[in-house]
Parts: sequence; structure tokens; C-alpha cells
Amino acid sequence: MLVRDIMQKRVSFVGPNASVHAAAALMQDRDIGILPVCEDGKPIGVVTDRDLAMRLLADVGVCAEMPVRAVMTPQVYFCHADQDITVAAHMMGDWQIRRLLVCDVNGALMGIVSLGDMARDASEELAGQTLGEIVETR
Repeated sequence: MLVRDIMQKRVSFVGPNASVHAAAALMQDRDIGILPVCEDGKPIGVVTDRDLAMRLLADVGVCAEMPVRAVMTPQVYFCHADQDITVAAHMMGDWQIRRLLVCDVNGALMGIVSLGDMARDASEELAGQTLGEIVETR
């Protein structure tokens, strides 16, 4: 099974100059925990609900009108749609992440694949093994 078979193709995203407030509102509206931050259709980072909570609450200098760029995680982890889902699972385990962006060969965002997608549409066993690697203390 390929990543394209289970990935979420309709992905919400924000630009790096969107406000933290706008990103949080979009996440709440769409009931999602991650937003890719894109420039020219290519991800340059991600902002998660955890990024917002930890950075906003821990740093009193951060305010809701600051740009997402100030709180995003600049590391972008991604796979390609034509890769086998087991390859994506190994990437998630190696990087200890639950969601993986899916990009085309030019680096443009195509979708997101999550551990939940894997469990629901591919293999509960593979998802369970991957989760074990994700939570493993290193």
C-alpha cells in the first residue's frame, strides 16, 4: 500500500506571516492539531497545537498577533506519495512523530499522513509498532 492511498489530501495550511491567533482559530475550526506553514506552496515548517500551547504559555513575550513564523517548528519531516506506507511508518518511528507531510518531487505540499490514517486504512499492527517507536525514550 502506498502513502497516496491513505493520506489526507485536503490539507489546511498557513503562511509564515499569518498571526498565531489566526492559526489557532483555523486549527479549532477544522479540529486539527497541525498546520503546515508554507511559502509558494512548499512547507517551511509546521505549527502544532503543542507549539501554540507550550510557546505561548511558557513565553510571556509571545502574543496572539505575532506571526506563526515566531512559534513554528522549522524542521519539516516529509515523505512522498509514491512511497510504501511501511517506509513512512519507519520515518515516523525514526523521527518520533505522529504526522508526516507528503510532498511531491518539487517539494510542494500534497497531503498529510498520520498514525491514525495508518491504523484506520493500512495496518493496525504497523501503526502499533510505529507508535511504540515514537514513544520510546532515546
